[in-house]
Amino acid sequence: MMKSKADEEEYWNSSKYKAFTFDDEDDEFSRLKESKQAVNSIRRLVEEDDDEEDVEKISWSGEPVGSISWSVNETAASNQRTDREPAFPKINTDTSTTSKSQSGYSLSSLFKGKTKGGNFQQFTDSLTDSSLRLYAPELRKPKSEYKDYISDWSPEETVQRMQHGKVVSLEKFRSLQDKLLLLDFSVSANDGNVITAVLIYLKRTLSKEVLFRELQSRQTALRHLICYLRESRDHRLLQELFRALGRTEDEALLKYKEHLSIADENKRRDFLKTCLSLPFSPEDLALVQDHYTLLERQIIIEATDRQAERGGKLPTKTMPILNMSLITTLYYCCFYHYSEAKNTFSSPLNVRQTFKISEKQFFVTALAARAELKEWLDVDALFTCRNWLGFTKKKSPLSFQRVVDVLQKNSAPTQVLQDYVALVDDAELRITLAQKHKCHDIVINTYRDLKDRQQLLVYRGKVETGSAEERRIDELLTNQQIRWKN
Repeated sequence: MMKSKADEEEYWNSSKYKAFTFDDEDDEFSRLKESKQAVNSIRRLVEEDDDEEDVEKISWSGEPVGSISWSVNETAASNQRTDREPAFPKINTDTSTTSKSQSGYSLSSLFKGKTKGGNFQQFTDSLTDSSLRLYAPELRKPKSEYKDYISDWSPEETVQRMQHGKVVSLEKFRSLQDKLLLLDFSVSANDGNVITAVLIYLKRTLSKEVLFRELQSRQTALRHLICYLRESRDHRLLQELFRALGRTEDEALLKYKEHLSIADENKRRDFLKTCLSLPFSPEDLALVQDHYTLLERQIIIEATDRQAERGGKLPTKTMPILNMSLITTLYYCCFYHYSEAKNTFSSPLNVRQTFKISEKQFFVTALAARAELKEWLDVDALFTCRNWLGFTKKKSPLSFQRVVDVLQKNSAPTQVLQDYVALVDDAELRITLAQKHKCHDIVINTYRDLKDRQQLLVYRGKVETGSAEERRIDELLTNQQIRWKN
């Protein structure tokens, strides 16, 4: 069936294809449109990733992406770039380059290798650019790492974590039951640090009445709290705790220790006087009484000696006495007031009688004081005693070996040392001390008493030639009346 001319014109004008024309302008325009359509179709193929998993990716070297050889090559190339590239990329300040890169690439293209409306060749060229380094964004830490801070731990689990040194929060335990469970589990764990940490939290969050009441049935925790309060010097709360527990003696002792913080001697003496009315045990009350009496006596002696020192009746003192111990006070009195009458406060005998000092303590203290002053007659008088027949002999409440050591430390002369070395009972020890302190007569007499001719001959070679000791040894060796050992 033949079409009319009008139908043919309508066909060609309505079709998406146009008839061939020899017009140069129309031909150039149509080729341009065809080229644009071809480019758009290629872009759609590149951007299409629905079947991306089914397509094997090939690198520029022809090896499949993800293969072992590809991984080795990529690692080697990365190491080479690291060696020759700086630690951080150089920032290009050219605005034209920056605007071009922003318009040509997107964030997804950096990870997928695609361009966004730009030239694909430019993007591949940028991958080979040594001045460009791509960094992955820093990822957040997993939530499991924050579990220690956000988890709702039970009292038992909290104590276990505290034992391992992990960070926990005790503020979540608000009820009294939870706090007591926390304390009980810490006591069961036998960890003193955990118990103390829990007690500090309870001390801060519970009233004193409730805390003291609950600790009465928890003696282990109570001892830890008392130790902590003493170490932290919270004496006020510790006194309240003792009072609540009915421990009046402990409360009195704690009150007595407050005298250590009083600097003035007169105020300290007055404070000790008030402590005498506290409910001490009989033994502790006697000690507090002696402390008060001693300080009162020290104040009197110090005032008297200062006046005597200003008047020239007493040499300048180099030894303190205020707030000193009982033995130091006795030493002071033996040093400055040894010959005073017994009825004076500074007399050593009065101090001994008032405070019931034992004979041995008095003897050692007096010996050290008089030996330091080189008063050897007073030292000798300490050892001299008379029996019921009127005979005198030397007697000491401590061994004569220790007496010799005290005298030697105070630079006693050889004649004084010789008198006390001779009083040592053990012969071998006596010879050793005599040789050490060069008491030749004692060594010679001891070998004579032992009838040891051989040792006496050996000792003859140790004394000076022509000395009196050598002549005496020769007399003993030639004495026919002495029966020497074979």
